[in-house]
Amino acid sequence: MRFLPIGPRTLLVELADLDHTLALFDALLVDPLPGLAEIIPAARTLMIRTAPGIPADAALAARILSRGAGAAARRDSPAEIVEIPTIYDGEDLDDVAAHLDLSTAEVIAAHQQATWQVAFCGFAPGFAYMTCDDPRFELPRRPAPRTRIPAGSVALAGRFCGVYPQETPGGWQLIGRTRVPMWDLDRDPPALLRPGLRARFLRGEAQSYPSTALPEAAPAPAPNGGLELQASAFPVLFQDDGRPGQGGQGVSGSGALDRSAAHRANRALGNPAGEAVLEITLGPVRFHASRALTLALTGAVDAARIARDGREVPVTPGLAFAMDAGDTLLIAPPARGMRSYLALRGGFRVAPVLGSAATDTLAFIGPPAARPGTVLEPANRPAGAVLALPEPAPELPVAGDLVTLPVTLGPRTDWFSDDMIRHFLDQEWLVTPESSRVGIRLKGEQPLTRDDARELPSEGTETGAIQIPHSGQPVLFLADHPLTGGYPVIATLMPQALDLAGQIPPGARIRFAAAGPFAPITPARQP
Repeated sequence: MRFLPIGPRTLLVELADLDHTLALFDALLVDPLPGLAEIIPAARTLMIRTAPGIPADAALAARILSRGAGAAARRDSPAEIVEIPTIYDGEDLDDVAAHLDLSTAEVIAAHQQATWQVAFCGFAPGFAYMTCDDPRFELPRRPAPRTRIPAGSVALAGRFCGVYPQETPGGWQLIGRTRVPMWDLDRDPPALLRPGLRARFLRGEAQSYPSTALPEAAPAPAPNGGLELQASAFPVLFQDDGRPGQGGQGVSGSGALDRSAAHRANRALGNPAGEAVLEITLGPVRFHASRALTLALTGAVDAARIARDGREVPVTPGLAFAMDAGDTLLIAPPARGMRSYLALRGGFRVAPVLGSAATDTLAFIGPPAARPGTVLEPANRPAGAVLALPEPAPELPVAGDLVTLPVTLGPRTDWFSDDMIRHFLDQEWLVTPESSRVGIRLKGEQPLTRDDARELPSEGTETGAIQIPHSGQPVLFLADHPLTGGYPVIATLMPQALDLAGQIPPGARIRFAAAGPFAPITPARQP
């Protein structure tokens, strides 16, 4: 068991194989350690996040080590078994049979006789990596991935079986399909398969598997006017503090990229800091009010005005301002930074998804993006006192600036030579236009290389992870990043730098600064 650093409250536990990983995961579920906030299992690792105030340090490593001693995977435990009726007509069924030296009928029989354990989730919300004890199910991926795999496809790759929850590209071997939805927001929880559950495949009619009946939704109130988005250069998204703790369903946290700016906008209006706001990328943007509203703008915005009765009234960023019915709010593209935040006193009327109004652009979870013609209605929730003066805000970067970001080296720094690590830290990395809420794509004059060309089994990735794909050009994961990844993470951004990272525009340059050298965490000696 190795303990690899990720950040102040996150570490990666590396184990010998999937069986040892499942054993430790089971042990931590049966007898939880105090202070653990979330565990993200993967093929050979557990990514462990701690609660606020609990460091991911040598003392925690020692407690995990003691919990894992002698643990055994509970494959025969009376866990819930989900039955998945399947039609075996996959495009790769004959190829799978040939690879296993079986007939197609024997493949189908073996697949149905096995009990498949959900080892971990990732790739997409509701996508479960399942494994079984039948050693014959060890299959390579397809030489070239398909650009489109239909939702419900049952597939095999490596020693795993999975069911695609939505239409997506993929390289697994398709053996069949099911009509049972793997991901359904009308079910609680939405993911049918979660770590710790077992599944069996059979022929038959589809069943529904609600764990808890959802209450009937109240009828939506009649629209009463609000704020209409009339023009925008990019989609405008609802964001809040995100949905942490959903890793078991394959869902990342998401949320505002510059969380401190979103909080400032809400505090300026007397709202709770985590109230949903509008995240505006660059500009220009134009809103029209059909009723009296009180709002606040923060973040990258540096020039905004209200058009009223043939005259223009300037808006001060960071302070509450009023709009009357018929007013138009004009937000200019910012000179610095990338994202602005617009809050409404009393909040917007927006339906939360999995407890959050954040829009996850990778997983397609959350409210739809606001586009021209969308009317955003007020929720009129209670609000408190407003600020008399704007809160101090950091100066944001502009294209051409050099931004230094602090990182923790790890968890996979040792996959790179000392020369490459120095090069990673010394080189200036250009922010490319291909960046998004998923991640910042960087480009350096000299890509990173590694002598070890092994494939890394998928493992949990933290927000701020700096992943090195085959191209050698880093990708800095932001709020909508995938929950797991299969490329080595050379370093992870310190949490206090995430807001700034979300404001770095294309054309700026980044240099990474590590507080110390990479070193695995050595468990502390128990008294």
